[in-house]
Amino acid sequence: MKPGLQFRLNQQLALTPQLQQAIRLLQLSQLELAAELRQLAEANPLLEFAEDAEPEQEEEAVDGEFETEFQSASSSNGDSSTSNENDEAPDWTEAEISTDEPIDFSSTNGSSSGSSSQNNRDDDGMEPQNVAPESLQEHLLWQLNLTPMDPRAKAIATVLIDALNTDGYLAEGLDAVLAALPPHLKATLDEVESVRRQLQHFDPAGVGSIDLQDCLRAQLEQFDPNTPHRDLALRIVESELELLARNDMAKLARRLHASEEDTTTAAILIRSLDPRPGAAMDTTPVEYVAPDVYARKDGTRWRVVLNPDSQPKLSLNQHYCSLIARARSDDASWMRGQLQEARWLIKSLESRAETLLKVAEAIVRRQSAFLDYGPEAMQPLVLREVAEEVGMHESTISRVTTRKYIHTPRGTYELKYFFSSGVSTEDGGSASATAIQAMLRKLVDGEDPRKPLSDQALAEELHNKGIQVARRTVAKYREILRIPSSSERQRSS
Repeated sequence: MKPGLQFRLNQQLALTPQLQQAIRLLQLSQLELAAELRQLAEANPLLEFAEDAEPEQEEEAVDGEFETEFQSASSSNGDSSTSNENDEAPDWTEAEISTDEPIDFSSTNGSSSGSSSQNNRDDDGMEPQNVAPESLQEHLLWQLNLTPMDPRAKAIATVLIDALNTDGYLAEGLDAVLAALPPHLKATLDEVESVRRQLQHFDPAGVGSIDLQDCLRAQLEQFDPNTPHRDLALRIVESELELLARNDMAKLARRLHASEEDTTTAAILIRSLDPRPGAAMDTTPVEYVAPDVYARKDGTRWRVVLNPDSQPKLSLNQHYCSLIARARSDDASWMRGQLQEARWLIKSLESRAETLLKVAEAIVRRQSAFLDYGPEAMQPLVLREVAEEVGMHESTISRVTTRKYIHTPRGTYELKYFFSSGVSTEDGGSASATAIQAMLRKLVDGEDPRKPLSDQALAEELHNKGIQVARRTVAKYREILRIPSSSERQRSS
């Protein structure tokens, strides 16, 4: 052996491209998965969505060794779960995906494309045309075009309008607006401020403000000067907004040298204003959560089923499969590669669904008390416990519970909601943080408004229920629940 030459043995886990794809699909949300599959289907002619598939026609015979392979791979009328009823979802971090026959998702129960398309049409057969909502900027520019203003001021107003955030504020300040103006205008800060003051009188009132104080003042200034308590409300906005937020009317009245009754009326006037004047015209589309699985009570047991629409349904394109045997050698080789990728993808989707269902079932078994009795019955649960129960790695459980949702009779929750640390109890057991927070909320809701419970008193109440929790832990949970302190609760009562 030559000097300096050494042999070393080491063990390394290599992830195949197919396994990497399976792991990636597992961690995607519904919307991300649909976009990913649409992109993959567009790049692979052997793949098609169930709704895109043409009506089944008489199959052409396929010569040679491909006949058996294609017929078994493209059988779209069989039950996919039947052919794989003995297969287990693999642990993505430790085992490769099986290369058994692929699963055709086109047979999964769900609403057909025809019926959904029909439901999206009006009675006259035409597609509904929804008018896009008017944005805040468009609404203000429309008013600007109707306002008598010299071209120079209009140019400044246009930049101001463009700089507004969704709440109608100039979050970056006037310096940023001044820097964004065309150099040939040579505008001054005072000139920009003057135009901004005009903009604040547009609809909605208060738009173009720098901060909350400026916004409320601009709205109050547009009230009729004879409005009762308008001047007192202006004084509160100018100097005592903090006291108003704490609802300390007695101290606020003393500071302003006014009666408590007048101060309260002025506070009501201020609270009638809109602190976010632009929010009502926010055109950001609302995103709705669609559950991936459903939990339903069947007698005395809870059962979990997959949402049939949570995963796009892919199948093999029959026409292209039949062309492989007749294609030239180069084309056939490329199409065989595309076929193998398509089969891997369909198998990965099946394994993703099986893994999601298995993990959701394990969570529901552990948290059935929550489903029966509510948040106070939530049990402590960590990723490791579910991983051991289903025989997977903790990282797999983390991926499959992130941005995946379950619908229950108590509402729709992210699967991660059911995981929480435990706090010891007097009988040697433990209570989850979620359950303790639910108990805190119940204690605060039932307290005497004139004598609200302090954090120490709340800790003692929990101790009486057998839960050992420190005062600082109560304070932390109270802040998480956005419950004000006892002094603030007393003032607001």
